[in-house]
Amino acid sequence: MADQAGVAPTASDEAGGHAPSESFWALALGSMGVVFGDIGTSPLYAMREALHHTRASISPELAVLGVVSLVTWALILIVTVKYVVFLMRADNKGEGGTLALMALAQRSLSKRSSFVFFLGVIGAALFYGDGIITPAVSVLSAVEGVRDAPGAPQGVGDWVLPISAGILIALFLVQSRGTASVARFFGPITAAWFLVMAGLGIYHIFDDPSVFRALSPHYGVIFLIDNGFLGFVILGSVFLAVTGAEALYADMGHFGKKPIEAAWVFMALPCLLLNYLGQGALVLAHPEARANPFFDMIPQAIYWPVLLLATTAAIIASQAVITGAFSMTQQAVQLGLFPRIDIRRTSETQAGQIFVPQVNTLLLIGVLVLLVMFRTSSNLAAAYGIAVTGAMFIDTLLFFVIVRYFWKKPTWVAAVAAGGFGLLDVVFISSNLLKIPQGAWMPLVLGAGLVVIMWTWDRGTHILAEKTRRDSVPLSELSEILRVRAPYRAPGSAIFLTSDPDTAPVALMHNLKHNKVLHEKNIILTIETAETPRVRDEDRIRIEPVNEDFKKVIITYGFMESPNVPKALTFCRKLGLKFDIMATSFFLGRRSVVPSAQSGMPLWQDKIFIFLMKNAANPTDFYKIPPGRVVELGTQVTV
Repeated sequence: MADQAGVAPTASDEAGGHAPSESFWALALGSMGVVFGDIGTSPLYAMREALHHTRASISPELAVLGVVSLVTWALILIVTVKYVVFLMRADNKGEGGTLALMALAQRSLSKRSSFVFFLGVIGAALFYGDGIITPAVSVLSAVEGVRDAPGAPQGVGDWVLPISAGILIALFLVQSRGTASVARFFGPITAAWFLVMAGLGIYHIFDDPSVFRALSPHYGVIFLIDNGFLGFVILGSVFLAVTGAEALYADMGHFGKKPIEAAWVFMALPCLLLNYLGQGALVLAHPEARANPFFDMIPQAIYWPVLLLATTAAIIASQAVITGAFSMTQQAVQLGLFPRIDIRRTSETQAGQIFVPQVNTLLLIGVLVLLVMFRTSSNLAAAYGIAVTGAMFIDTLLFFVIVRYFWKKPTWVAAVAAGGFGLLDVVFISSNLLKIPQGAWMPLVLGAGLVVIMWTWDRGTHILAEKTRRDSVPLSELSEILRVRAPYRAPGSAIFLTSDPDTAPVALMHNLKHNKVLHEKNIILTIETAETPRVRDEDRIRIEPVNEDFKKVIITYGFMESPNVPKALTFCRKLGLKFDIMATSFFLGRRSVVPSAQSGMPLWQDKIFIFLMKNAANPTDFYKIPPGRVVELGTQVTV
């Protein structure tokens, strides 16, 4: 699940899925590395894990045909029908992904919905759980191929874990340098990987062409019935074949609907189906190959090149997930789910190329902990899936809200549209929940922790805003007071940052109370986040005169944009607001928060909120304000 992985150029035409004709196939090729990297590494382990759990009393032929049939129809129903045909139509100004869908759902309702908010929070939390597992399982499953490599040194299997850890450490260490210089190769390399998988599949389909019987869904149904409860368990392993499906929807803003759809229908889906059919034919002809069917497919003469390509594809898939986590974090900060975090741009030309140091460090620690805990891709596969199925179910619930309230369809239409997908999601979720003792608890615990953090931050900021509003003086009332009792006027301009443009900012009140001074020109500046990915430059700034002393300036950014206050203020000159930024002081209110068990939140939640506030990025850096022009004035408040 790449989720806006940011390794491709964006354009306004592409956002709506109408890419210029000359770049259509270039976008489709570029999407191969970002959108399909995760699902493209699933053949390394999905078939192996599903066959491993089949009951010994089931005939080997039915086991193979049943698993291939289930994988085939999972790819068709979940990826093709759910995401390509339906969900990709529910875009937020060209953007997809859980938070984009949450913002669109909130916009379609008459008032803010706590239910929709929590759906978005849970979906984002599950994405991070998946983001930790994907790099570990992808790279580890690829590197494990050295165990069967021809000419491999004695005891090379003992080096699989250190090699995987080394690759992943190197991958995380280079994130700060950006991936713009190598991103152009991601698409072609991943496309080559898909073609190699298709070639291997075609090569082995002739081992037993009767494997084409698996295209009939009734083999999957018979297989599940014959395996009984174990068949339900096997569905969790079958789901491994579609992990990464949400990336089709999440990365829509970078490549457009049509290029992604074309890449899936004409490239990714046929190659995946051919490979799974080839694995099935190989196991039908050689039952012993069920232990590791993918690597047994590779002819000895080309084993090492294919192994190298598989490892490279796994690294690219991991890169897409990592940068997707950066993008998700940026969206979460803009939507008020996380405190301000240090977000750095690593490319001047590609908007999606960002680096978030704290997230990078936490992901690296999480991935290494997983490697040490689980040690093999088979063990990791047990933890995989629950986060993905949960995120898909969240998408389905949000899709219901979109169909009902945004598209204005009757309730029964929305229920039918989302109900079938929801039933399918619940079946796979239930199957994956059975893996909790084997490791599926890990992403659930991580997700629960992140839900608490996002809920606490959202609740704490709303409590603070309410207290500040109650204790503040309305700006119109302050203007009347100053007209009667005029303070000393300092030359130049002062800009006061505040979240509520209708009340006098704390920094302004402190300046008047303690310094007894008011600047000649005073701007009450508010930065808002729209429930759309981006805001047009002509819609970014609103100027509302209050009187001769004060003007309100409201700057609006989309949740995919990074605020840059000085750059935005340059547009104010075009709107008639003239000032010299080098003769302007920025006043920021810094709040010292004190916990209180009798006020607002429980004490334990107060302490979490205070910790988050203390570790939030400095607003000067976050809003790109020149540090030499900033004056901070503090106040103490309880939550």
